[in-house]
Amino acid sequence: MTSIPEALLWCLSAGTAAAVVLAALSIRAGRHRADLRRRLSAAEEQNSATLHSNTELTARLRATEAEIRHLAGSRLPDLTLALAHPHVPVPGLLDGRFTGSETEQALNAVLEQVSDAITKERARVDAAAQSTLRGATTTIQALLYQLQTSLQEMQHRYDDPNVAQDLLNADFLNEQALRRIQATGVVCGAWPGLTREDSYLAELVVGASSRLRGYERVNISNQLRDPVAVVARAVEPIAITVTELLANALHHSHRELPVTITLQQGNRGASVIVDDYGVGMHDDEIKAAMELLSGDEDLLLTQLGDPPRSGFAAAGQLVRQYGFGVHVEPSPYGGVRAVVYIPGDPLLTVLDESTQPMSVMAPLPHRSAVPDRSASVLPTGSATPPQAAAAQPAPAAQPAPAPSYEAPAQQAEGELPRRRRRKPVSELDESAAHTESAPPRSPEETGTRWAALQRGTESGRAAAHSEPPRSPEGNPQS
Repeated sequence: MTSIPEALLWCLSAGTAAAVVLAALSIRAGRHRADLRRRLSAAEEQNSATLHSNTELTARLRATEAEIRHLAGSRLPDLTLALAHPHVPVPGLLDGRFTGSETEQALNAVLEQVSDAITKERARVDAAAQSTLRGATTTIQALLYQLQTSLQEMQHRYDDPNVAQDLLNADFLNEQALRRIQATGVVCGAWPGLTREDSYLAELVVGASSRLRGYERVNISNQLRDPVAVVARAVEPIAITVTELLANALHHSHRELPVTITLQQGNRGASVIVDDYGVGMHDDEIKAAMELLSGDEDLLLTQLGDPPRSGFAAAGQLVRQYGFGVHVEPSPYGGVRAVVYIPGDPLLTVLDESTQPMSVMAPLPHRSAVPDRSASVLPTGSATPPQAAAAQPAPAAQPAPAPSYEAPAQQAEGELPRRRRRKPVSELDESAAHTESAPPRSPEETGTRWAALQRGTESGRAAAHSEPPRSPEGNPQS
């Protein structure tokens, strides 16, 4: 048998080993190629994602730039306008993708900082303007009071009817200027500028109506049970408030329509109810009026309109300072009803009419136990109203007779004092009174007499130029 040469065996072994090595290297190269393909595919995907991300970043950057331009061009200007006019809307984001993002928070922070800065600056400027107006109105108000006193002294000094008429017109114009200056000063934080004594609520309302044009249209109904009076420190603030409410009622109703005032007494206070038959107010107007009348918020002068309407704002300032209340609502007559509620504690008191008689110009309370005081002013059966009688000038040298009162009737313990009956003054008593020296008039008595003269003159002048005088139709003032 032939044997295989040893050299051939070694060649066969070497070839087999080389084949195995080549196979192993081929397998390894295939795996490496597959790995390279996977890496290349991943790199391509990453590159595509990077390109997409760059595209999104570019779009977001452009959107952010658009939001900044929208903030500067639209949102900030509208915000500054909305701070002065709350009904103006402030636009939101331009792109909804920023909702809830840090970009929205940053833009809102800018709006808040600008709003705070503008608000503080407006308050600072308005406070400076109010301070200037407060000083100016105080000085002008003092001068107008001096002018009013001078006009009253001249009215008592001269008996010429023509001079009296001119003085009356000048005093009434001075009263209009004084009322506007006083309301403006109160809005700016000034003191009302006048101190009075404890005054009957009925007299206060009559005095408030006498400050206005068209006062002859005001009908006052006194439903008070007792001689209720307002304490001294609150007399002028309440008079200013009633005057402004009456001015609003007279201005927004036809000049031939009346304005009704009703005085009511409750268990814990008294109310002055003003009803007009005018155009009324919408719900949003009533809401705005109640916000002003509440006095809860500090007001800026720029919030009062152009020209500024300071009546309700002045009443709101006084409500906050003195503790009474004002409410407005639609009137059952189609106009507006305004109610001034005066709490009994601590703003009301009860006066003794035997020591401090009520003015004859004040309306009588509607109760049967009270006699008619018109007998002390007019003869029985006279159809001339007290205003016309007051318009006839009396000789200045003859002082008015002192009123005489009957002794007060016995009253139960704890009962409020009732009004005393006034005795008519006979001719003998009147001639005797004329021989005595006239007592000095108090400022309240002088103001009451002057208001009576104003009413009578204005009523007679209106009747002479428009139509024949009409008989009184149950007007409480007459």
